[in-house]
Amino acid sequence: MDVPENNFDRLMFFAAARETSEANYERDPLDADNLTRWGGSLLELSQFQDGPECLMMVKEAILRLEKALEINPRKHDALWCLGNANTQHAFLSADQEMAKAYFSKATDCFQKAVDEDPENELYRKSLEVTEKFAQAPDLHMEIQRQAVSASPAAPASNTKGSKKKNKKKKKKSNDLTYDICGWVILAVGILTWVGMAKSHLPPPSSLT
Repeated sequence: MDVPENNFDRLMFFAAARETSEANYERDPLDADNLTRWGGSLLELSQFQDGPECLMMVKEAILRLEKALEINPRKHDALWCLGNANTQHAFLSADQEMAKAYFSKATDCFQKAVDEDPENELYRKSLEVTEKFAQAPDLHMEIQRQAVSASPAAPASNTKGSKKKNKKKKKKSNDLTYDICGWVILAVGILTWVGMAKSHLPPPSSLT
């Protein structure tokens, strides 16, 4: 995992937040706030992973958030985080029908969050943007096309110039995916950061 230096503090913070949430869960598995922070931390950490590892972490985040909602079905911040997790899962899915299903789940979560907290502009914006994604299958197809075109499929005998070209393509695809998914993760990090203040963890310098 290649982490830019300016993101290292952020990575370490959310790794510590995850560990704290795991420890708190052992003491109280029915703490919906803790489960929500745990899910938010996993979503943040997924941004530092590639491929299967990223998807696995998103799926784990979904499990934690769904557990929080089993305890408190009207917990709007958990509903909102779950909407973000499902949105990210949709973008990570290569199957268009499956992506559509996750967009639908995300829209449902965001709508419920808005119903519980109608004045929350972040919830309303999330609902608005996800509805647009759900209605634009071409966007999902373009992301997948970029990902495929960036895959290093060339043989080992390729020239140095070809390798550089493939590397640039891969970076361009990664940047595109991050730009689209970035809005999903940013506020999740802020939410988790604020929540973890109760655990007396120092905030990462990149968020100050």
